[in-house]
Amino acid sequence: MSHRVTLIPGDGIGPEVTKATVRILEATGVKFEWESFQVGADAFERYGEYIPKEVIESIERTRVGLKGPVTTPVGGGFSSINVALRQKFELYANFRPIRNLPHIPTRYPDVDLIIVRENTESLYSGLEHEVVPGVVESLKIITEKASTRIAKFAFEYARKNQRKKIHAIHKANIMKLSDGLFLRCCRNVAREYPGIAYGEHIVDNTCMQLVMNPYQYDMLVMENLYGDIISDLCAAFVGGLGFVPSANLGDHCAIFEAVHGSAPDIAGKNLANPTALLRSSLLMLRHLGEFDASTVIRNALEKVYRHREKLTKDIGGRAGTSEFADAVIEEMDNAKAAPAAVP
Repeated sequence: MSHRVTLIPGDGIGPEVTKATVRILEATGVKFEWESFQVGADAFERYGEYIPKEVIESIERTRVGLKGPVTTPVGGGFSSINVALRQKFELYANFRPIRNLPHIPTRYPDVDLIIVRENTESLYSGLEHEVVPGVVESLKIITEKASTRIAKFAFEYARKNQRKKIHAIHKANIMKLSDGLFLRCCRNVAREYPGIAYGEHIVDNTCMQLVMNPYQYDMLVMENLYGDIISDLCAAFVGGLGFVPSANLGDHCAIFEAVHGSAPDIAGKNLANPTALLRSSLLMLRHLGEFDASTVIRNALEKVYRHREKLTKDIGGRAGTSEFADAVIEEMDNAKAAPAAVP
């Protein structure tokens, strides 16, 4: 069976980490048909559109996308490509597992957190307008439909994957109507899952609690802007954004992406670490039902980090992007060649 996947390499270091990830994926023996497209500033220069219609048509056809980092201008320019794709395809759930890799020095070993973020509304949607010169209004939209949907996603994942506890993160002490609605929806859903402990924490207190003791949490579910902030905070527990995967999931399609920046200062120099996109591709493999291939790459990746000889320069190694990919593939080959254990 061959999987057709929309491939968006991105810009900056995106093409390099995407190429390395694709090589590793194909080394599993799983068959892919890649439909590759540009988006963002590069696409605009070439096609006059930031998201060419061919990209939309491809995702509608394949229903699966793998996306490298894309530069988003700050304080001007075009809108976020990430936000546009999430809204276009109703990718309402951002799924971010936070787990350590071997030999990355952090304050907190053995972290195992799941961040579930509502992906389509709240302040992060960027609904803004200028009321009068010098006065800008941003709209925070919270709906019962989206809040209930993300809560059900979180509790269903917890039920299927033996997670024991979910905290809903909010600011309902101040935003009593909007965040209050989000909490009511979470509470209603929680009643349907009596085997999963449910709690609620205010978002600012949650940030403090996470820094003091991240082990007190299992899964966190929250609206869009809070999720953007807290998921980045939690990435610091395992070394930073260069090591965490991300999935944007909807009822009809999914896009898996690296969430770090495009790092144009090192683009084209064979220096970038492809770990974040590679770990995101493992979520993609599982989404496609290729569980064995996902496990093979995960084990090989952890061995590369454990042995340390072929790590990239950002974590103290000397290997380039391509050499890192070679090392992961070599570990995969070694695992295939190893004799089976005697029962």
